Amino acid sequence: MKVSYKWLKEYVDIDITPEELAEKLTAAGVTVENIQYLNKGVKNVVVGQVLDAQKHPNAEKLSLCQVTDGAY
Repeated sequence: MKVSYKWLKEYVDIDITPEELAEKLTAAGVTVENIQYLNKGVKNVVVGQVLDAQKHPNAEKLSLCQVTDGAY
């Protein structure tokens, strides 16, 4: 079973690293096969929301979009 460390922290008060948690779970008899870091190497990513999208008045394959990243 795959369990997200972040998801687990929402339900259990955890103040140790994933590696320390894996050691404790293994010592308690729960097998931890591996720890995967899915965001390794990802930097400077900004999530935005498209507020409005209109066709470009002078181009068929372009759109004019109004977006926000939450920083007003």
